[in-house]
Amino acid sequence: MPSPYPLLLSELAAEVRPLLGQGRVADYIPLLAQADPSRFGLALATLEGEVCGTGDDQETFSIQSISKVFALALTLSRLGDALWRRVGKEPSGNPFNSLVQLEYERGLPRNPFINAGALVVTDALLSLTGDACGTVLTFLRAQVGLSQVAVDEDIAESEWQHRDRNAALAHFMKSFGNLTHPVDEVLRHYFRQCSIRMNCRQLAQAGLFLANHGLCPDGQRLLTRSQAKQINAIMLTCGTYDAAGEFAYRVGLPCKSGVGGGILAIIPNRMALATWSPGLDSHGNSLAGLAVLDHFTTRTGLSIF
Repeated sequence: MPSPYPLLLSELAAEVRPLLGQGRVADYIPLLAQADPSRFGLALATLEGEVCGTGDDQETFSIQSISKVFALALTLSRLGDALWRRVGKEPSGNPFNSLVQLEYERGLPRNPFINAGALVVTDALLSLTGDACGTVLTFLRAQVGLSQVAVDEDIAESEWQHRDRNAALAHFMKSFGNLTHPVDEVLRHYFRQCSIRMNCRQLAQAGLFLANHGLCPDGQRLLTRSQAKQINAIMLTCGTYDAAGEFAYRVGLPCKSGVGGGILAIIPNRMALATWSPGLDSHGNSLAGLAVLDHFTTRTGLSIF
């Protein structure tokens, strides 16, 4: 019996086409500002091995903050619950790069998906492996079986040249003893990790371990069932900047977005989805990406609720 998903994805893409070109591309990183907001890709990967997509699903893009999911998983798998002594698990309710909240909470980031929290995770992964970005890159290549997954060095350099706010966050945390490595070293690894390029099909495949309770497609266990549950829960409550409530209401899935226009969504026990469209809403999430995931869960009834 043919899979229903290729036709479904094509229909969903047609439904959100009127949104393409709307929204604003990220402009605080000059190279991201060059993205075409009319582009759109959607793909899924199932636990049974099906991978399909539509639109620009094979065009690579900078995954940006979606990389924080993989860095968190790799760190949690090695460090365990000790990680939560350095970073919280609660929604921030503030912009992802807020200094005010970090000062109020004395250098303890609210969660691992705001920038301050991701810098702490990067610092911890550096301590554990000696190469935080390289560890994330090796993992992603293993999940999709492609050595072509790589860092876009031009975007990484552009982020480095516009690092002031992230550097302020890092220096502030270091003053409270919550970073152990030199700030510039942490920032370099963080920016390179965010600058990894993937396409929707690859990103969906890379997220499958979270749909399978921490078990990777090759049979290797990265996370315990409990740790996979924890990451999915934090994606639901903290993964889409300060619009997590909107995503939970409309999509009903653990999601992680990035300002490059990508969104990774997890359907436990079933599949991972990835969508990409660079036009962002006022919260920094893909406008068409949110809409297509909303339509997907409405049409299929597949959500965690």
